[in-house]
Amino acid sequence: MTPAGSALEAEHREANGRMSSPIRILHLEDEPHETELVDAMLAGEDLACEIVRVETRADFLAALEKGGWDLVLSDNSLPTFNGMDALALTREQYPDLPFIFLSGTMGEEVAIDSLQSGATDYVLKHRSARLIPGVRRALKEAQERAERKRAEEALQRVSRQNELILSSAAEGIYGLDLQGRTIFVNPAAARMIGWAVDDLLGKSLHAILHHSKPDRTLYPQEECPIYATCMDGAVHQVGDEVFWRKDGTCFPVEYTSTPIRDEHGMIVGAVVTFRDVTERKKLEEQLRQSQKMEAIGQLTGGIAHDFNNLLTIINGYSEMTLQLLKADDPLRSNVEAVRQAGERAASLTRQLLTFSRRQVLEPKVLDLNAVVTNIDKMLQRLIGEDIDLVPKLQPGLGRVKVDPGEIEQVIMNLAVNARDAMPQGGKLTIATKNVELDENYTKRHVGIKPGPYVMLAVSDNGCGMDKATQKRIFEPFFTTKEKGKGTGLGLATVYGIVKQSSGSIWMYSEVGGGTVFKIYLPMIQGDAEAIAPKAGLAKPLRGSETVLVVEDQAEIRQLISKVLKECGYVVLEAGHGKAAFRISGRYEGMIHLMITDLVMPVISGRELRDRLASARPNMKVLFISGYTDDAVLRHGILEKGVAFIQKPFTPDSLLRKVREVLDASTGG
Repeated sequence: MTPAGSALEAEHREANGRMSSPIRILHLEDEPHETELVDAMLAGEDLACEIVRVETRADFLAALEKGGWDLVLSDNSLPTFNGMDALALTREQYPDLPFIFLSGTMGEEVAIDSLQSGATDYVLKHRSARLIPGVRRALKEAQERAERKRAEEALQRVSRQNELILSSAAEGIYGLDLQGRTIFVNPAAARMIGWAVDDLLGKSLHAILHHSKPDRTLYPQEECPIYATCMDGAVHQVGDEVFWRKDGTCFPVEYTSTPIRDEHGMIVGAVVTFRDVTERKKLEEQLRQSQKMEAIGQLTGGIAHDFNNLLTIINGYSEMTLQLLKADDPLRSNVEAVRQAGERAASLTRQLLTFSRRQVLEPKVLDLNAVVTNIDKMLQRLIGEDIDLVPKLQPGLGRVKVDPGEIEQVIMNLAVNARDAMPQGGKLTIATKNVELDENYTKRHVGIKPGPYVMLAVSDNGCGMDKATQKRIFEPFFTTKEKGKGTGLGLATVYGIVKQSSGSIWMYSEVGGGTVFKIYLPMIQGDAEAIAPKAGLAKPLRGSETVLVVEDQAEIRQLISKVLKECGYVVLEAGHGKAAFRISGRYEGMIHLMITDLVMPVISGRELRDRLASARPNMKVLFISGYTDDAVLRHGILEKGVAFIQKPFTPDSLLRKVREVLDASTGG
């Protein structure tokens, strides 16, 4: 136990009657009978004690180091040692341990010196009656000192804890008096606004933090919610404010001002807690942008579906009409113009479907390095000789599962976008890299899950984009080009392909500093598949098989039937699923192929296929649609074994697909 603690315990024991454990006294004395006399005097006053007598310097030091003393009694003059030296040694180790001189030869001058040197008291041996009161007083004073010390230490601990809490808080915290002067600032607050703590104390933070305009025009102090707290004593919360930093930049904050009250309940100031909500604002903006793109996608997907039905008819009949017209027919150029316009419209609807993530994909396991390498010559021709193409492809790149043609289109569209940003030439860099996106990254980006990804980055050193442009670049039909120079669907198409491939795309750009697009695609296990060119089927595309055509749009159904009949096929027509059931039940011959729209009233194409499977197990099925139906095409991904052709299609492409399905081996 410490000396102060021992004194407290001794006083406590003395105050409560007979002591359960004695006061421990270290007695520096060369006469044993003097120690016996002290012991007898204390026992006579009901103060049980344990006295250890020492008379040499070595024994005194050893006893001090052992510790546990409540009191030191010391003669002033010993043969080999003296009391003043003992006092000095005691104070070095135990500044508060009571030390009383008990001497027969101590003069008044020496006694005064001893008290000035730290002695608690002195008692002359021939006046030993003063010893008991001196001991009691010394122990009581030691107790009081110990209590004060404990209180001070407790206060210091609380103060240190409060300081640590305030210093460790992520929120900015500062306090103001009624005159608006800063009385406290924690490190987080100073760090966020770019000032040193000492530079802020005593100043008006209103003048430093609160400005309504970028020109730093100060708004009136009386309009500040923080000062309103000082006036009305209410808690004020502000969720849409900006604070200004020392460097002249601002950042969005949320803050709460709470009144500071004294012990009488009077308002003496306000304490403000605030947080930088920049990251949250960014996430909210990302979410709003994502929801906006989703809404636009749903709208454009529906429009594309309706247009595809119309374009199937326009393009189909224009192509069939051209086949009937002679080369010198005066009407041929008119029909040719209709067909070309229809093809351009079909291209636009395909891009709209891609943006809205309703395009049909045929994904394969790919090495993006191989994809970039395979099209580098095409890219160089596309961007021109005045732009350097710099590939930076990481060896050992992970695999991704994407549609080969679609990912090539992504790269080419980004390359064209970069080319247009560098009219005087420049550098186009295409880089690949394996990356691990952790929770810190995914928390700052909506819609991304932690895990391994393959990054594809396309960057240029062109003119860059301003903030307003950056917010709209992925929107369909938005373009910064002159009227007639662009459709505004290039980056929208990129966005749709990436999202439909379970990836994410992020862009960073600075005016005059270039632009970088980063695409993150989930890394998967598996060997890359070889990409073989699609072989075209040789004409003729005729056939003699029986085909059941199920389509609720009469014009499209009639077009398909007409095309098939003219090429020798036997055609059965049904305007909906129930009619298809009746026809299948009545027809005694074999139906080799059913062409059915995916989305029809009452019975869908998928349900029709499943319900006819038992009656006609050998009948093959070709689905057609103006957009994907998730029941058959999971999120636009073509399921294995499903034959599909997307509207708008031409008579030639339809005949090729029909022949391809009929000639395929069963289950292939």
